[in-house]
Amino acid sequence: MLRSLYSGISGLRSHQTMLDVTGNNIANVNTTAFKSSATQFQDTLSQLTQGAAGPQAEQGGTNPAQIGLGVRVAGISTNFAQGSAQATGRSTDMMISGDGFFVTRSGGDTLYTRAGNFDIDPQGRLVTPDGSIVQGWTAQNGVIQDGGAIGNISLPLDSLSPAVPTGTATFGGNLPSEAEVGTTLVRDTQVFDADGNPATLTFTFTRSADGWDVSADGGTTTLGTLEFTEGALTSTGNVFDVDGIDVDMTQLTGFAGLTTASVTNQDGRKAGTLQSFTLSADGTLVGSFSNGASEAIGRIALANFANPGGLEKAGNSSYRATFNSGNPELGTAGNGALGKLTAGALEMSNVDLSQEFTNLIVAQRGFQANARIITTSDEVLQELTNLKR
Repeated sequence: MLRSLYSGISGLRSHQTMLDVTGNNIANVNTTAFKSSATQFQDTLSQLTQGAAGPQAEQGGTNPAQIGLGVRVAGISTNFAQGSAQATGRSTDMMISGDGFFVTRSGGDTLYTRAGNFDIDPQGRLVTPDGSIVQGWTAQNGVIQDGGAIGNISLPLDSLSPAVPTGTATFGGNLPSEAEVGTTLVRDTQVFDADGNPATLTFTFTRSADGWDVSADGGTTTLGTLEFTEGALTSTGNVFDVDGIDVDMTQLTGFAGLTTASVTNQDGRKAGTLQSFTLSADGTLVGSFSNGASEAIGRIALANFANPGGLEKAGNSSYRATFNSGNPELGTAGNGALGKLTAGALEMSNVDLSQEFTNLIVAQRGFQANARIITTSDEVLQELTNLKR
């Protein structure tokens, strides 16, 4: 039987595989974080009809004569080039800008994905569309311990930010130097006890010949006198203890024309509930509470591989580690070779339609050419059989 028949068959099979791969790429042109694949061909064994001969004194050498036996698919490689960014505005959508994979857990299987279109399930866990749970480090009292074992990322929707009693209060601004003796300024600020109960603390500033006399509790508690020289505070002992609260007035000034003295900061707050969260570039989920507090809730873990091309596609836009991909190297976004995270955006497919349609034409013509090999070989065999009539 003619060898060209089997060469043509191998060509049909190989180009059919190329058509399959190209068709899959085109089908996933709008799949989040999809990575296109490319088919790689190589020739098969060649039949040696004449071996090589070395040169002699009176005769030159000859090259080997070989007849190829067809083509085969050497491999199907995945292109992990970065896809374009698509803004979505959803706080649970996340995009990796650079190298790395999200780590997810589905049952007892650990998977890796570039698709960051996450949602929150009824238990507050961050999950993929197929239900896999995103992995990372959970904060304890607002503190995240990196480097430990990763676990399910959970957003405690019913969590509370505890009340914090006021320990310090800071005054800032200006007391007018041109004010007449006897002028009073009253400033109120809200403070909190250990249970989060609010209370109002009143401070009275009275202009005197030496500067400004300061009192609290409606003037019943004298604190001291603030003295200024050319607008700068020159008196000492300008931090006062009022009902266990350190009131810092060292930031006040005494220039003319401005009356802006007020409490700029106090460190107490009442208890609050979680209202929303934001994502920082290193993958930290920061919760915003109703009492104005912001605390770290958790941090998303990223994984990288020495050979990402060795990952096995596991469906649902996920990958599974193999012997040839190497072990995953876990870390925080932005550290080492890991990319940064962007909230409210998704990575688009990296399929290049112009290239894929070109590959489609190449595969089609290659298939047609190999089909022509078979028909031509058949005609030759027909001529051979017609020798006997």
